Amino acid sequence: MSTATIKEIARKANVSIATVSRALSNDAKVKHSTKVLIERVAKELDYKPNILARNFVKKQSNIVCLILPDIADEFFSDLIKSVDEASYAMGYFTMITSSHKLRSIEEAVHTFIANGLAGSIIALIPSLSPELERILKNTEIPIVLLGASSVVEKFDSVSIANYDGVAELIDYLIKVKGYRKIAHITGPMDNNDSLERFGSYKDTLEKNGIEFNRDYIGQGDFTQESGKRECIKLLKLTDRPQLIFASNDMMAIGCYQAIKEFGLRIPEDIGVVGFDNIFTSCFLSPSLTTVDVSIELMGRSAADIAIRRMRSELPEAKQKIKIPTKIVFRESC
Repeated sequence: MSTATIKEIARKANVSIATVSRALSNDAKVKHSTKVLIERVAKELDYKPNILARNFVKKQSNIVCLILPDIADEFFSDLIKSVDEASYAMGYFTMITSSHKLRSIEEAVHTFIANGLAGSIIALIPSLSPELERILKNTEIPIVLLGASSVVEKFDSVSIANYDGVAELIDYLIKVKGYRKIAHITGPMDNNDSLERFGSYKDTLEKNGIEFNRDYIGQGDFTQESGKRECIKLLKLTDRPQLIFASNDMMAIGCYQAIKEFGLRIPEDIGVVGFDNIFTSCFLSPSLTTVDVSIELMGRSAADIAIRRMRSELPEAKQKIKIPTKIVFRESC
């Protein structure tokens, strides 16, 4: 671990400590040649800045705090990567936490706001509770919400075009592939993404003259285990569906497990489609037809808004970005 200090850099570069500090902070007043010299010396000494100390002195944080409901799922891993890469490219750092059974989203947000670490907060929230809305509205820290389409007018937000993506998928299954008995495993029913996907599924069936069948609905929670559990229930129906649309790819993977255990084949006996296009979906056998969401674009867009808010580079009007979707046609239907 490096023990180099600004004082040591100043001594070796034969400049003042103040000049080193300004150069490492990208102060435009420092001559280019001097800045190059200081950066070279800092690299030779393996200097690592004390981020917290620098933020304290400047009274401004350069940390983007990312709050997720989970960090184990592949979708969230990809999101973390995209936010971190985008933030780092703009000279900022990312701090990550998750809400879980021991800590609510409200607690996670409040902790970041109260401890003074956050320069901005990016939070993926399933829904906006009155308590969370109160916390967010009472802070001056820039907030970017992910997956919160119902509250985009109040905060900067980046959300997925869920409705359009599902409508295109169901239309394809009915009009091109000829499916009529299409079941759906939803995500949590207090989750905005899940509700939009479910609503689009129902509407698109009805637009195609197919009556909504309550027996064909299973309620999952976006986990592989819930996908398998709900798929088993659907497979036990006397009037079994021809295809299962899982509200995310992790639940679709659970369907694969259940179908295999029943000795059935995909898609010959029953089809499966998903949503998200996570990395592993193309490696399933057969490969999974799914709705692609650019997770990289989602994370990059959120980081860009958060940092530009920190720099006061955006107009007062809230930014509302919708991430487009597209079907990835594979072999599971």
